[in-house]
Amino acid sequence: MKKNTTQLAAIAGAALVAGTALSFAVPAVAAERMPPVKVEDYNDAQRAAAEEFLATRKYPVFGPFSVLIRSPKLMTNAHTMGSYLRYNASIGMPLSEMVILMVARSWSQDYEWTYHVTIAAKQGIKPEVIDAIAEGRRPTELTPDQAIIYDFTDELLRNRRVSDKTYEATLKRFGEQGVLDTAGVVGYYTFLAGIMNTVRTAPVPGVKTLTRFPDASN
Repeated sequence: MKKNTTQLAAIAGAALVAGTALSFAVPAVAAERMPPVKVEDYNDAQRAAAEEFLATRKYPVFGPFSVLIRSPKLMTNAHTMGSYLRYNASIGMPLSEMVILMVARSWSQDYEWTYHVTIAAKQGIKPEVIDAIAEGRRPTELTPDQAIIYDFTDELLRNRRVSDKTYEATLKRFGEQGVLDTAGVVGYYTFLAGIMNTVRTAPVPGVKTLTRFPDASN
């Protein structure tokens, strides 16, 4: 067990060192209410959850999970759902990443945005689409599939429901599983955004954060 703890600490330490090199680029933010739990301070339940996370994800606990590990069973169940919705949702990762950015923008959630904006770009989401989402406006250059998922996500976030027209368009293109998976991605990343806004999780170092809207709290 001690060997596993040492391994977790070494991996986490390397990730921390890599991140601090760019910390100069991050604007001042409110102090984290629940900073990451140090590996050496894990209790038995947290250590077991962290080891299971590492075995599944192939990298150590990070971001929202470094907060959720204070409730080990919650973290384990959350990352199990997240592993499906992020990597294997039936709509595909490019569309899932666009949805995640929309949720992050809706919640003005800087960690979620700064972590996923680079991934979304690598998944083929165009810069002008990303910029429009960051500015809170509908992108003008969406593919047909992006337009369907954008409208579905936008309505669900804004209205807390989806119109018949948008539902039918999503159902016709992506099927029942696609409808459920899209709503699932919205719900899951809303859950994480709520957690991270509550505890003020710091953004990824060196990545531009979201501009606050007038009605968004700090």
